[in-house]
Amino acid sequence: MKFSDLNLNRFLLDALDEMGFETPTPIQEKAFNVIMSSRDVVGIAQTGTGKTYAYLLPILRQLKYSEQKHPRVLIVVPTRELVVQVVEEIKNLTPYINVRYTGVYGGTNLNKQKQTVYAGQDIIVATPGRLLDLALDGILKLKFIQKLVIDEVDEMLNLGFRAQLTTLLDLMPKKRQNILFSATLTSEVNNLLDDFFKSPIKIEVAASGSPLDTIKQLAYPVPNFFTKVNFLVNLLQDKKTFNKVLVFVKNKKQANILYEELEEALPKIADVIHSNKTQNYRLRSVKNFEMGFFNVLIATDIIARGLDLTNVSHVLNFDVPKEPENYIHRIGRTGRAEQEGVAISFFNEDEAEYLGEIELLMNKEIDVLDLPNEIEISSKMIDEEMLKVEAEKTHSKKSTEVPSGPAFHEKKEKNQKKNLGGSYRREIAKKYKKPKTRGQKRK
Repeated sequence: MKFSDLNLNRFLLDALDEMGFETPTPIQEKAFNVIMSSRDVVGIAQTGTGKTYAYLLPILRQLKYSEQKHPRVLIVVPTRELVVQVVEEIKNLTPYINVRYTGVYGGTNLNKQKQTVYAGQDIIVATPGRLLDLALDGILKLKFIQKLVIDEVDEMLNLGFRAQLTTLLDLMPKKRQNILFSATLTSEVNNLLDDFFKSPIKIEVAASGSPLDTIKQLAYPVPNFFTKVNFLVNLLQDKKTFNKVLVFVKNKKQANILYEELEEALPKIADVIHSNKTQNYRLRSVKNFEMGFFNVLIATDIIARGLDLTNVSHVLNFDVPKEPENYIHRIGRTGRAEQEGVAISFFNEDEAEYLGEIELLMNKEIDVLDLPNEIEISSKMIDEEMLKVEAEKTHSKKSTEVPSGPAFHEKKEKNQKKNLGGSYRREIAKKYKKPKTRGQKRK
């Protein structure tokens, strides 16, 4: 099927043609007629499969010219970067269509956004917090909303936006079309569907939690932070292979430390973005990464959903996320648009269990390789690792005072069996054994 086979007008077809798009992705093809029917829709597809156009094309096809001031279409996304991305996609699709649209998000001038919304818009793209600010101020009238899109809803719930979403949904008219898109379908998402959607039609181009087939997944046991740094530096020296690398870390502090280490070992190769960086800095860093001014972008999960990146050769999980769904979203930054990609994960002893949970979600094993012999095992520790060692020492002292009667052993064995989670997880525990060390070498 081609875009010309869909019920698109010539204005949208001309825009797609100018961008070089001829064939819809599976989610775009399946979603078009269902969304055009005005039924509630739940679309499940992996990151990188064209979900944004899957809902924008039918919405723009049905949107008629109007001079009313209040928006008729509301698109809610979890991050500022994703607001910018969706607004840019609307711009690309509407050079020949008279449609008013804007994006609103926190961290920028609220009064300026109020003026823009008050001037009159057809489509609003927003993050939940800023959207609620505008609605409660009375500047944004939600009672005229005809179509509501909630994109990346699972990440929105992970970030703690459930209360804001519930309030916003209650402020909107009951008679509206609800469109939800996500890469994973969690229990929280299902609860939201039960409360606010009316017999939604489910469109699924891959099982929830399935990674793209174009992504090769590898994992290496690496005992600590600075040994991970040593391994990463070793890999990045091959610039021809690792030509565009997105590195995920679990928090802002570790992102900054890793950036400083890379800057010392491989100057001018990397940049770092996280929630403490200004919006302009983050947008500029992403643009420079896209243009090839540096090879490596270090990022945290909180801004991962807003990254619309092309031709990423590798996604590297410097640590393994606790939530398996976050792993799916991370690696979805590579292997996009039917291109091949590689996802590499470094895991320590504590993170081995997380890999088992990820495999359960994907129903697929990750290839685990031994840490190469040339990588030095560092004895240097970051604060988090030092605190963990201190806690273990304290715990070991207390454990000598714990009673050792039969009842205690019986309870302990019961709890241990419960935590293993069955034979599959016992096999996982064997597979992801404690990383081997080759002596304590300095960095």
